[in-house]
Amino acid sequence: MQNAQNPCTFAAMETKKAYRDLAVFLGRFFEGKVQKISINAGFSCPNRDGTKGWGGCTYCNNQTFSPDYCQREKSVTQQLTEGIRFFSRKYPTMRYLAYFQSYTNTYGETEQLIAKYEEALRVEGVVGLIVGTRPDCMPDKLLDYFAELARKQFVMVEYGVESTLDRTLQRINRGHTYAEAEEAIRRTAAQGIHTGAHLILGLPGETREEILQHATRISSLPLETLKLHQLQLIRNTRMAKEYESNPDDFHLYDVDEYVELVVDFVERIRPQLVVERFVSQSPKELLIAPDWGLKNYEFVSKVDRRFAERQTWQGRLYQEMQG
Repeated sequence: MQNAQNPCTFAAMETKKAYRDLAVFLGRFFEGKVQKISINAGFSCPNRDGTKGWGGCTYCNNQTFSPDYCQREKSVTQQLTEGIRFFSRKYPTMRYLAYFQSYTNTYGETEQLIAKYEEALRVEGVVGLIVGTRPDCMPDKLLDYFAELARKQFVMVEYGVESTLDRTLQRINRGHTYAEAEEAIRRTAAQGIHTGAHLILGLPGETREEILQHATRISSLPLETLKLHQLQLIRNTRMAKEYESNPDDFHLYDVDEYVELVVDFVERIRPQLVVERFVSQSPKELLIAPDWGLKNYEFVSKVDRRFAERQTWQGRLYQEMQG
C-alpha cells in the first residue's frame, strides 16, 4: 500500500497546481506552444456498423466535439490546414499535433489508416499524432506501426475506457469489457507509445463510491494521461430517450457537486498521472443537461480554488491496488 505524503515532492508543483496538467507533460517533449487540431477522418465504429452492435454508445453524438473545420467531407490535409490557420493568427510560432478524434480512428484497413496518418504528418507545422480509439480496435500490425513511428516523433494513443465496471459498459453499449481496455493499454504502453484514457464520471447506475473506485483501478494501468468527462445528456441519443423515460436512473451533478467529485477523484489517482481535462463542453443547441453555463477555464478555476481551500493535492489518498 502506498500513499502520497507531501505535495511538495509531487511533480505537479512545477506548475504550482495541485495536480499534473497537460502543459507540464507536453513541455517534456516540445519547446513553446503546441496545439491539438481535431480531425474527422471519416471512420466508423464496430458498434455502429454491426460488427459489435448497432447505433453506437448510448451517450454518443459526435457533433458534440467537432469544430467547424473538422468535417469528414474535407481531406485530412484541408482540416489541418484550416485548423492551423485559425490558431496561427494569434500564435504564429505554434506547432501542432494532429488529433484523430471522431469515432474509432484505428478501425479499417491498416494501409488506409496509415495513409491518413502519414498525410497528417506531411502538413507543415504538424509535429506528432494523437489517435483516439477503442480498446478492441488495435491490431498488432497497426500497433507495430505506431511503435516504429514513436521512435522518431510524438505519438499518443487514447483509449475510450469510460468505466471500469462491465455492467456499465454493457448498459451504455460500449461493446467491449474493462479487461479488454486493460489489455490494450498494457500492450500499447509496452511498445513505448504514449498512452491515455478517457473516463465518464456519473454514468447511470454507478454510485459515488464506485466512481471513486475507478480512480484506483485506472491508476494501476501504465497510463500517462487521463481525461475526465462529466455525464452529459445530448439530443438525438439513446441515453437522452432513456432519461426521458426513467429520469430517476440518472444523477446529473450540479457544478459545485461535480467540482467536489473531481477533487475527491484526483486525490485518489496515481501522482504521476497527467490529468488532461475535467469536463467536456457540448454545443448548447445539443445539450439537454446539465447546463452549467461555464467555459472550460472557468470550471478549471473552480477546481483549482477548491483544491486550495481543502489544502489537498493529486494522489493524497492514492493507494495501489492489491492482488
